[in-house]
Amino acid sequence: MGRGLLIVFEGCDRSGKTTQSTRLVQALNDAGVRARLVKFPDRTTAIGAMIDAYLRQKTQLSDQAVHLLFSANRWEAMAQMRADLESGTTLVVDRYTFSGVAFSAAKRMDLKWCKAPDVGLAAPDRVFFLDIHPDDAAKRAGYGDEIYEKREMQIEVRVKFFSLMDKSWSIVDALRDPDEIHRQIMALTNRALERHNADPTPIGKLWTQ
Repeated sequence: MGRGLLIVFEGCDRSGKTTQSTRLVQALNDAGVRARLVKFPDRTTAIGAMIDAYLRQKTQLSDQAVHLLFSANRWEAMAQMRADLESGTTLVVDRYTFSGVAFSAAKRMDLKWCKAPDVGLAAPDRVFFLDIHPDDAAKRAGYGDEIYEKREMQIEVRVKFFSLMDKSWSIVDALRDPDEIHRQIMALTNRALERHNADPTPIGKLWTQ
């Protein structure tokens, strides 16, 4: 059995990542493709609890400390993620390292420094960027509950996301009907699975070249 794919959902806050990543996992499992959802930050760990308190504005931390906590949260999940991928499970990830870099770089932190802690993490096979303008995202339920959900911050984060894109990314218009978005993502995912099955590749390492 070949390895699973690492599929990542990125985008600004309230762009629909959780909805679409959850739907993709369900659709893959229904189609006989073993898949599991991974969400970052994982707020169930000790590190994740610190991140959660910061995001809900219950505690104060320096920008550098917060960035490293987010990276540590990803690293503590990496051994299990690699094991799942090697066993043939496709992982669908709701936010990954690109969010960490984009949000910190939006705070005027050095981009190279922001990337450094995540060098060597598993590289995604596909990234779906759910694109929505912050003015539209602000109209969605729950917007503004967490520390980064401010218009100016989200505009800058969106710019940083675009600077991180490579050929593995697909930009998805997040303003469309959720069913239409799901169909597009499913079609792109099926294509990625077909390509990988025809020409398998090992798990890549992020930002090592």
